[in-house]
Amino acid sequence: MEIRIDSIENIKSAAKEFIDSTRNYRVFAFYGKMGAGKTTFIKAICECMGVEDVINSPTFAIVNEYTSYTTDETIYHFDFYRIKRIDEVYDLGYEEYFYSGCICFIEWPELIEDLLPENTLKVYIAEREGGARVVRF
Repeated sequence: MEIRIDSIENIKSAAKEFIDSTRNYRVFAFYGKMGAGKTTFIKAICECMGVEDVINSPTFAIVNEYTSYTTDETIYHFDFYRIKRIDEVYDLGYEEYFYSGCICFIEWPELIEDLLPENTLKVYIAEREGGARVVRF
């Protein structure tokens, strides 16, 4: 499936469409170049899911935890950009997160590809002319 985001003004409707189309998944791997909009799109998804906390990239923390105030669901947001060794991911206890049944949004999954659960939904975000984005999954 493909969702086009023409501008930041319609990112919420794109996020809602994404949520409606992916209800059967719990772990999402977001691929895209630096600046493609992975964090911005995840933020919009979390907001549409009822997260009221400040949502930002967990670049230094590696993982942020959010709670949906509409469903009481736990959401984990990972950013593996700064991972130097796979041992760091083992030390983090990734299995407890990925197999918890909670929603997991993962940025830079290329660095941990072999550790992703089999039923992970791969999401590709690419920038197009004029600043539009295309989300494929």
